[in-house]
Amino acid sequence: MNAVIRLLRSLLRLGTGLAFLVLIAAVTIQVVGRTFAGSPVWTEELTRFALLYLAGFGTALALFSGDLVNVDLLSENLPGRFPWLMRLLSAALVLAFCALLIGPAWRFTRIGAMQTSPALALPMNYVHGSVLVLLAMLGLAALLRLVGMVTGASDGRPENPLGGIE
Repeated sequence: MNAVIRLLRSLLRLGTGLAFLVLIAAVTIQVVGRTFAGSPVWTEELTRFALLYLAGFGTALALFSGDLVNVDLLSENLPGRFPWLMRLLSAALVLAFCALLIGPAWRFTRIGAMQTSPALALPMNYVHGSVLVLLAMLGLAALLRLVGMVTGASDGRPENPLGGIE
């Protein structure tokens, strides 16, 4: 399981990094273009699409690392096993939410094949697919957190979401 988690984290880092690289390149071209003549129309569209994929990959990566916003003032100060149970419930709810929305996200992605983006002329299913990526990756990260907690490999704390696996 550790190898799967390491591979997934590497893929999420790669996806996040590539999306961020595309975002930086598009914005740089846009700013430089404004300086000399006019920025290309496609840079605005590409920036939006890259930002969607940045969120898609980065959200699951943040769940793995414990960097998602977590309001745990109450839950972590409860007695006994209650903090662990609240973390388990939280991971289960994230997984359930993702599982519930994966079907509609798939339909949304398929609908995009009938449209193209105005400036880049990309099939919109590539753009709509960012929602599918977000839900699939976040759901997988929540599932791995649940498995880690149930098997005892992790306590699910944000600082140590998967047993300290780097």
